[in-house]
Amino acid sequence: MSDNRRGLLIILSSPSGAGKSTLAARLRQWDRDLAFSVSATTRQKREGETDGVDYHFMNEKTFKEQVARDEMLEHAHVFGNFYGSPRGPVEAAIEAGRDVLFDIDWQGAQQITNSALGQHTLSIFLLPPSIRELRARLEKRNLDSTEVIGRRMEKSWDEISHWGGYDYVLVNDNLDQTEARLKTIVEATRLRRIQQPWLNEHVRKLQSEFEDMA
Repeated sequence: MSDNRRGLLIILSSPSGAGKSTLAARLRQWDRDLAFSVSATTRQKREGETDGVDYHFMNEKTFKEQVARDEMLEHAHVFGNFYGSPRGPVEAAIEAGRDVLFDIDWQGAQQITNSALGQHTLSIFLLPPSIRELRARLEKRNLDSTEVIGRRMEKSWDEISHWGGYDYVLVNDNLDQTEARLKTIVEATRLRRIQQPWLNEHVRKLQSEFEDMA
């Protein structure tokens, strides 16, 4: 047997406040070799954020130039700002057998799933237990103004309406249980035949041994 496998593109999506950022952080703690796709964005940096760690912050002109050069694996316009996933680091990671984690919305997920790398994608959508709880979580984290929270809530149903386009859908009503289910899904998907190119050679060797015994 071999550990020589191809990396996965693991996509987590949800409406704002449903827990994808928290669960993404927990997955990275669980598997320290899991690469995280640091998104590029044109929005302003928030207090405590670090360029290149939380996001690649850039102006709109630079962002659009990179899109034009096909340097973004996916991109979208959300709440007046552009977001995207730089292509180069992702392709390098999966070729080296490292999984890459994406914390992106349904538009980005759809673009990646429909790309040439789609066959190596695992997409998971997180649903909140209720809309009331979703709003409570947004208010509790105290990151956005009342106006922005209102816009996020208006957009939440548009996000939720795309749940059917994902491989797995989990209701995040218990963070620890959802984390455990995520780990199970990731571990199982890593064993898919397409993620293990070494199996072709292994089967050829078995065939050769079988023919030698004939």
